[in-house]
Amino acid sequence: MSVKVENIREKIISKSLNNWCAAASEFATMNSTPLAAELATLRELVGTLQQALEISRQENTLLRQKIDLLVRRVFGASSEKLDRAQLELLLQLPALVDTTAPVAVVEASKVTVSRSRKDRSPRLPDNLPVVEEVIEPEPVKVAPEKWRCIGQEVSEQLDYEPARFLRRRIIRKKYVHRVELDLVPVIAPLPECLQERGVAAPGLLAQVLVSKYCDHLPLYRQEQIFLRRHQVHLPRQTLARWVALAADWLKPIYEQIRTGVMAGGYVQLDETPVNYLEPGHGRARQGYLWTGSRPKGDVFFRWETSRATACLDNIVPANFTGTLQCDGYAAYRAFANRRGQTIELAGCWAHVRRKFYEAIESSPKTASWLVWQIQQLYQVEAGLREHRAGPRLRNTVRAHQSRPIVERLQRVLVKLKASGRHLPQSPLAGAIDYTLALWSTLTVYLADGRVEIDNNLVENAIRPTAIGKKNWLFVGDAEAGERSAIIYTIIESCRRRGLDPYAYLKDVLTRLPHMTNRQIPEVTPQARAKAERTLQTQTVS
Repeated sequence: MSVKVENIREKIISKSLNNWCAAASEFATMNSTPLAAELATLRELVGTLQQALEISRQENTLLRQKIDLLVRRVFGASSEKLDRAQLELLLQLPALVDTTAPVAVVEASKVTVSRSRKDRSPRLPDNLPVVEEVIEPEPVKVAPEKWRCIGQEVSEQLDYEPARFLRRRIIRKKYVHRVELDLVPVIAPLPECLQERGVAAPGLLAQVLVSKYCDHLPLYRQEQIFLRRHQVHLPRQTLARWVALAADWLKPIYEQIRTGVMAGGYVQLDETPVNYLEPGHGRARQGYLWTGSRPKGDVFFRWETSRATACLDNIVPANFTGTLQCDGYAAYRAFANRRGQTIELAGCWAHVRRKFYEAIESSPKTASWLVWQIQQLYQVEAGLREHRAGPRLRNTVRAHQSRPIVERLQRVLVKLKASGRHLPQSPLAGAIDYTLALWSTLTVYLADGRVEIDNNLVENAIRPTAIGKKNWLFVGDAEAGERSAIIYTIIESCRRRGLDPYAYLKDVLTRLPHMTNRQIPEVTPQARAKAERTLQTQTVS
């Protein structure tokens, strides 16, 4: 008996967990009742361990998915387009996808974009000044009278001359009357400037602003460039004072732009963090540049030291009535609920698409199908942009092509959530919960032709600030953040209007000392772009 018991024990040790239970049962039948009770305890312990192991496996899977997602965000491509292999997954749709829906809905949304072949642009721009250099052959130089010119060969090169400093000397001559010698001598008044007895001309101020806020060069780098390349020493403290001076003069234009953006009844909002220094804390604190944008219009930035809901009271006027398009940040919903029915929130399909795109790795079939359906909505929008459709045409096309796709997506998402097939913490379950929670805002664009399908325009306006803060890292203080908001507003509005920010700033900083507040609307980027278009039209005609 003892030999057989030892054999069973060796069997228990050598076999896997599943065989262990069978071996333990054989051992129990050979022994008394107390051993059976111990076996029941061991079985209960095994069940507990198996349950704990399954939980650990699920947690391990979720953690691996999060790590893979983080690696793709840091090192992977930022494009959210599906490749051919992912599209082939649509041939094997999940069971919960409503495959009985008519395929014609998807086919109708495919808008063929016809692109005419553009003429090849010239190798060198025609608007550049031409500097001619004539090279004579050596025999002609020796005896030019013996040679007769019969033609010429012309070749062109693109050259560049670096910027240069200059001393602008203003000379005001004094005059006395030739006959009435008792009269006081006359002299022309000194032109009004931004700062009395200041050495910085509008051209230099414009260059400093464009270098920092458009070319993303911190002031300390500009200081080094001026000294090493031009032998002009301008301390960064001096440059910082000039930036503050220019921002104060540009603030009326900033307020005019901000008022114009908020007056349209439809604004896109977003925010981005920016570190700033505050005395007494010993480290940088986090502030925010809130951004408001009107499609096909201007954009403005607003500096706030937090991301709280109360900040929106300083951004959105109390009398604003209309649509705010934003992401799923809870502060926007809390703000809209507090304002009542005067504000309607519109969602962003780009954020929804990004959520499902990030879930493709863990749930390739279902997530790929959902992303592909969202791509159908974007194809409709691409066709509308190609034909420059207005709000009324947008409403008609969206009702016929986009709305059936959106309704189909809703049915599938509800089924997926009710099935419980995906772990609550998985990327796909998170994307489904995110989308359904914002569903009422995601369908707003179907009923309002003014509203865009996503919030990408305002996010594109934020990108220059994201590039800049990688170079200058932080702003000096909270007041410097407000100045940055003013200058970023001017430069980004110039970019949207197709204006050269340097030429615009130089002209505006020259004219502002002679202007009144009533004349500010005449020098906004919008007014400047309109004046240039009018001038070009008159020149052509």
